[in-house]
Amino acid sequence: MRLTVFGATGGIGREIVGQALTAGHEVTAVVRDPARFTLPGAGPGTTGLAQSPRLTLFRAGLSDPEPLREAVAGRDAVLSGLGARKLSDAGIVTRLTRSVLAAMEAEGTRRLLVVSAGPLAGAPTGEPLLDRALSAVVSTVLKKLYADLRVMEADLAASATDWTSVRPPRLLDKPLTGVYRTAVGRNPRSARTIGRADVAHAMLSMVNDPRTVKQPVGVAY
Repeated sequence: MRLTVFGATGGIGREIVGQALTAGHEVTAVVRDPARFTLPGAGPGTTGLAQSPRLTLFRAGLSDPEPLREAVAGRDAVLSGLGARKLSDAGIVTRLTRSVLAAMEAEGTRRLLVVSAGPLAGAPTGEPLLDRALSAVVSTVLKKLYADLRVMEADLAASATDWTSVRPPRLLDKPLTGVYRTAVGRNPRSARTIGRADVAHAMLSMVNDPRTVKQPVGVAY
């Protein structure tokens, strides 16, 4: 497949790129600063990228959708690892995703998968009291960031894209396992953590899964 990845310098984005290349896909990684881009296990900048001829680094900011049209034109899917790095970044995910949506709609590119957050779904039926309490605390602390994600998801629902919103709980930096739970339209029960590498794995596995189109999907260990 021909894939475009936004947020390619972030923890999930770089995992998407690395796993997609390993699987034999052609990948365009959209970055503001190519010097900050690494593949998992690679050095900084372009070190080791000569061994990945199917990788293209596309340098662009995300404030203007027009330059992004080239990056998404003719792609089988677009995957976004865009996310806020700190509380003061509230609003940034919606702004950047709107540029991606505008570029995709201008080019007629349909498939889009993005990273959201598990707490947006609320507690599933039968959730243990401890998990409900933990979710409530996290939702209060990160209220502004989750409000941003809710607006982003509303924009997805109003768009012409075949979107999937992947909702992980607390993210960990740990090696890929390929073993996790998914739940279409809800969260798995007692969803507490998942590694960034496994979120990337889940997103790639959902690209051609019709059950996930126009749906939020909870993922967790």
